[in-house]
Amino acid sequence: MSERIVVSSSPHILTEEDVPRIMHAVIMALLPVCMVSIYVFGIRALVLIVTCVVACVATEYLCQRVAGKKPSVYDGSAAITGILLALTLPPAFPLTGAILGSVFAIAIGKQVFGGLGYNIFNPALLGRAFLQAAYPVLITIWTDPFGNPWSVETVTSATPLALAKFEGKMAPYWDMFLGSVSGSLGETSVLAIIIGGLYLRYKGYINWKLPLGYLATVAIFGGIFWLVNPGKYPDPLYHLLSGGAMLGAWFMVTDMVTSPTTPKGQWIFAIGAGMITIIIRLFGGLPEGVMYSILLMNSITPLLNRWTRPQMFGEKS
Repeated sequence: MSERIVVSSSPHILTEEDVPRIMHAVIMALLPVCMVSIYVFGIRALVLIVTCVVACVATEYLCQRVAGKKPSVYDGSAAITGILLALTLPPAFPLTGAILGSVFAIAIGKQVFGGLGYNIFNPALLGRAFLQAAYPVLITIWTDPFGNPWSVETVTSATPLALAKFEGKMAPYWDMFLGSVSGSLGETSVLAIIIGGLYLRYKGYINWKLPLGYLATVAIFGGIFWLVNPGKYPDPLYHLLSGGAMLGAWFMVTDMVTSPTTPKGQWIFAIGAGMITIIIRLFGGLPEGVMYSILLMNSITPLLNRWTRPQMFGEKS
């Protein structure tokens, strides 16, 4: 009895993994960061996260209905955008602004390009950049750890990066590692971020080249300036523990849609983002440069994929 030979296009190796499973795993990986932010900043952090998630999911549903597509909001991608956007915001940020940023992130950062898999920029970071321009003062008002973010009297502390850049003071390393410092919701606990990031790496959902290349570049490039003038510039460990470096490295640089697909392109992407981060931190007007560094490298991801495409078998160079 002869066997039938099936001829089909790639992919030829199939797994049980799909978009919802991967997205739900990312949400699970973000839970430690969310829980620490709620512990440090209280119920206000939870309200901000829920607000962004609901606004992102609702915006995605409405955009799909308007475009005549069958609504598909249960894959978790919109929820991840909402969580990541909330984690880039200060605890006392207005909820109306958070809703506006969520709508912009999904409608302009994702759906206008055609939906999941077609967006050029990381939607959460694009929403954060929009809020940076729309609310330049409110987005830089920080809440004391374990304070009351509902009261404007407590929003007086500076982030570790702002302390180092504008006041020449250094925050305790242990506090930055555990999470008892001022900053955005996702800038508090390095430990929680690493736990979530290692979980994604264990599941095989992120490429190790991207976080390693980014963090190593931040440490090495920042360390060069520290060696030149240790009294003026922070040391490499301070760069790694402060600000959004860890959150960006594990959850934004590794974005499957907006990062390169080729090994060489991934190294260029990660190293370029790390260098831009340090340049903005040390010489820019803002204390942090993670957001802009990743968005700038997102813009050249299509070019990196084209320039670093491996030569196909039999193809003439």
